[in-house]
Amino acid sequence: MKIGVSGASGHLGRAVVSELLQRAGGHEVVAITRTPETISGSAHARFGDYDRPESLAEAYAGLDRLLITTVAPEPGKRGAQNVAAIDAAVKAGVKHIVFMSAVGTRQEEEPARGASYWRGERHLIAAAPAWTILRMNFYAEAFVQQAQAALGQGVLAGLAENRAVFVARDDVAATAAGILIGDGHAGAIYNATGPGRLSGAERAGLIAEITGRPIAFRVVTEQQLRAGLTQAGLPAGAVNIVTGIQASFAAGTFDIVTGDVERLGGRPPKPLRDVLAAALKFSSA
Repeated sequence: MKIGVSGASGHLGRAVVSELLQRAGGHEVVAITRTPETISGSAHARFGDYDRPESLAEAYAGLDRLLITTVAPEPGKRGAQNVAAIDAAVKAGVKHIVFMSAVGTRQEEEPARGASYWRGERHLIAAAPAWTILRMNFYAEAFVQQAQAALGQGVLAGLAENRAVFVARDDVAATAAGILIGDGHAGAIYNATGPGRLSGAERAGLIAEITGRPIAFRVVTEQQLRAGLTQAGLPAGAVNIVTGIQASFAAGTFDIVTGDVERLGGRPPKPLRDVLAAALKFSSA
C-alpha cells in the first residue's frame, strides 16, 4: 500500500512520516512537501504546495491513502487549502483520505478558529470516495509556550476558570499513523486527546511544581487579555488568534477525553506534566 503524508515538512507531518516508517507492513511512504529536499530516511519525497493546487494532483498520484494536514494561520487561507487538497486527491484517484481537524469543530464563519476545519470536513464528506476525520485536542507543546510566558509574568491568565485537555504532537502522529495503516476507519470521526483534564489553577500549579517558581492563575476580561498581549508586542493578527483560543478554552471546547490515541496509536497518551517537565526543566532558576 502506498501512503502519502501531505504537509510532511511541518512538525506534525514529519512526526507522522516517522511513525509510519517505524511500523511494520511494508508500506511505501510518500512525503509531500514544498521542500522535498528536507525529507530524509526511506520515505519517498514529492513536491506539493497547497498554494499551487496544480502541483497537488501530480503529488498525490498513485496513492492508496493520504493524510491532509494544513497549517496556514491566516483566516480563510487554511480553508481554501483544505478544499484544494481534497479536490486534488479526488482527482488523483486517492482511495481513502484522512483529514486532520480540531476538536469542537462546528459550523462557524471566518475568521473563527474552527471555520477552516468545518469547511474542510464538509467538503471531504461530500467529495471523497472514503474518508476519516481525526480531530486533535490542543497541543501540549503549544501550552508550553503559554507556560514559558507565564513564568516571565508570574501569572497564567485565562478568560475563565476552565478545564482543558492537552495532547502531545507525537501522540497525534501515532494516532494518524494507526488510521492510515489500519482498516475499518472509513466514515469515522476520531478525537486525539490527552489522558485527563486540568483546570486553569491546576495548570498553574503544575508549572510551579515543575519549575519551583510561584505561578498564579488569574481570570481576566477579553479587553485585559488583548491589552496585555498588545503590550507584550504581539501583532494584531496574533492577538486575535490567542484571544480566540482563550475563548475556546472558556467555552469548554478542549474539555474532551477519549481513548482514541491508545486504541488507534497503540500507546497511552502522555500526560501534560511529562511534556511540560521535558520543556521547562531548564526554566527553574
